[in-house]
Amino acid sequence: MKAIILAAGKGTRMLPLTETIPKVLIPVNGKPFLWYVLENLRKAGITEYGIVAGYMKEKVEQFCAEYRKEHPCQATILHQSEQRGTAHALQQARKFCGLEQFIVQGGDNLFAVEDLKTIQKDDSFCYIMGKEEQQWQKYGVLVLEGKNVVKIVEKPPKFVGNVINTGLYKFTPEIWQALDKVQLSPRGEYELTDALTLLAEKKKLRYLPLKGYWLDLGTNGDVSKIEAFLRTKSI
Repeated sequence: MKAIILAAGKGTRMLPLTETIPKVLIPVNGKPFLWYVLENLRKAGITEYGIVAGYMKEKVEQFCAEYRKEHPCQATILHQSEQRGTAHALQQARKFCGLEQFIVQGGDNLFAVEDLKTIQKDDSFCYIMGKEEQQWQKYGVLVLEGKNVVKIVEKPPKFVGNVINTGLYKFTPEIWQALDKVQLSPRGEYELTDALTLLAEKKKLRYLPLKGYWLDLGTNGDVSKIEAFLRTKSI
C-alpha cells in the first residue's frame, strides 16, 4: 500500500526549533525525525509515500532527495498551500491515491513496524489504531461496539471509554466521499475526525489495538525522551 504522511504544519509548539526547519525534520540522534518514519514504513513493506508538506516544503523535498539516494523509494511531495486542518491536508492526496487503499499517519508520529504491518488490511473496511490510556481526557476517545468504532469524542469531559486515537489509519476510497462532506469546525478547520465519524455511522470504521510503541514528537521536551527510547531499541 501507499502511505500518506501528514507533514504540513508549522510546529509552533516546537519553537524555537522550528524557526528554520519543519517539525518533521527536527534532528533526533543525528537524523531528521522523518528519516525514522520512512525507515519504519520501509521495514513494513511500504516504499511509496505521499508527503503532504506546506511549511518550508522545499526542505522536505531536499530531505526526500537525499533519502532516495540511501533507499530506493518513491516519495512524492503533495503541497498544502494553506494549513486548513487534517481533512484538508488529506484531500491533497486524492489524485495520488486514486482508487487504491492506503495508510495515513502524522509525520510527527513514529509507530512500531509490527503495527504498520497490521494496519495494512486488504478488505472493504477503514481502520483506526488505538490504545488504552489512563489519561484519556487529553485525546480523542474511541467509542466502540466490538470491533466497530461508533464515534470519536475529542477530549471528553466525562468517561466514554479509555481507548484513544493514535492517528494511524487505513482507508479505502470511501474516505474521499466522507471528506467531501466535512464542514468547517468551530475552530475554523476541516477536521479528519469529522470524516471518521461519517464512516463510523455507516459501520465502515473498525478498531485495531496498538501493540508496539508510539512516539509523538509534540513538544521540545519530547526530543530527548524519543532519543533515549530509540537508543534503548538500537534504532
